[in-house]
Amino acid sequence: MLPGVGVFGTGSTSRVLVPLLQAEGFEVHALWGRSEEEAGCLAKELGIPFHTSRSDDVLLHQDVDLVCIYIPPSMTRQIAVKALGIGKNVVCEKAATAVDFFKMVTAARYYPQLLSIVGNTLRFLPAFVAMRQLLVEGYVGDVQVCDVRVYGPSLLDQSYGWTCEELMGGGGLHTVGSAIIDLLSHLTGARAQRVHGLLRTFVQQNGSIRGIRRVTSDDFCFFQMLMGGPGSGSGTGSSGVCCTVTLNFNMPGSFVHEVMIVGSTGRLVARGTELYGQRNGCNGEELLLGDSGWVGPEVREMPLPHLRGLSSMVTALRQSFQAHEERRCWAHGPVAMAPTFEDGLYVQTVVEAVKRSSCSGEWECVEIMTQEPDPNHNLCEALQRNKN
Repeated sequence: MLPGVGVFGTGSTSRVLVPLLQAEGFEVHALWGRSEEEAGCLAKELGIPFHTSRSDDVLLHQDVDLVCIYIPPSMTRQIAVKALGIGKNVVCEKAATAVDFFKMVTAARYYPQLLSIVGNTLRFLPAFVAMRQLLVEGYVGDVQVCDVRVYGPSLLDQSYGWTCEELMGGGGLHTVGSAIIDLLSHLTGARAQRVHGLLRTFVQQNGSIRGIRRVTSDDFCFFQMLMGGPGSGSGTGSSGVCCTVTLNFNMPGSFVHEVMIVGSTGRLVARGTELYGQRNGCNGEELLLGDSGWVGPEVREMPLPHLRGLSSMVTALRQSFQAHEERRCWAHGPVAMAPTFEDGLYVQTVVEAVKRSSCSGEWECVEIMTQEPDPNHNLCEALQRNKN
């Protein structure tokens, strides 16, 4: 039985997500927005019977058993942890910090019977599903190099908001790079051990963001990852995997999304929503999976790979819940490829290591948090110094 859904957020993702949920048979009972007016307008547009600007009204709604959280990263942890504590299944976007993700991981471990996944839709894109299967089957041999390029227009909102602030989770690295980091680990079965990165903010002000306000989030990012370790997949070489990622959001009117994986016997390349491959010794690439065409609405703010991936993820959610009579119960199989909160913690740890590297100019190690840091640690150190 499909659960009733409550959606947090009124941005472009929520505008696409709600119709996709409804098309798969989910009933969306409640919508949260930052203001009553904002929530009311979108609820009326999408045919959602209840809207509010108070989070508890959605979380405590008697018909809501699945909560979809697509709000600014700095707010994600608070809603996700509370939702799990109340007994709701959770699908959410990324959090703002590794500490936030650690708290989400702790909550998910307390309630293992509840669904708790991060909505990285690229894992569900058919091109990457096929790429992962071909990697397992040995199409490229031992994986050696991953090269990713994502170019597109600015990620900034029309007015000053969280997308402009690096500390609030804005910027290309956090918004898009985190999805790429997760995807590469998913495809190769390996995790980053050391990283080196460079972040820049070329557009610090524009027509709508001026005066004393300046953009601090990055619009260009280049980083490298050395991947390997105990989590390395069977198709990974003994020396690990070298990854390079370039993100450039200073190209209005264009969009490039290319993921290439090179191995000892061939290569695979996902361009947009299509998958190409070439074995060593062959004259050219072969089309392994074409674009079957998108029949849903076009959304300017959401690139086609993410749009198609979101649609496939919603289908997987329907298959997962449909397998059980009880509306809060779900089957693991259809959503097995979805990233867990533990995966989210790893990805955020890599993101923060890349930021440190951009400041230090050095390679930085990726060390995943195993316990929550003491919030009073710096204060205690200061008091101890004064005492001495």
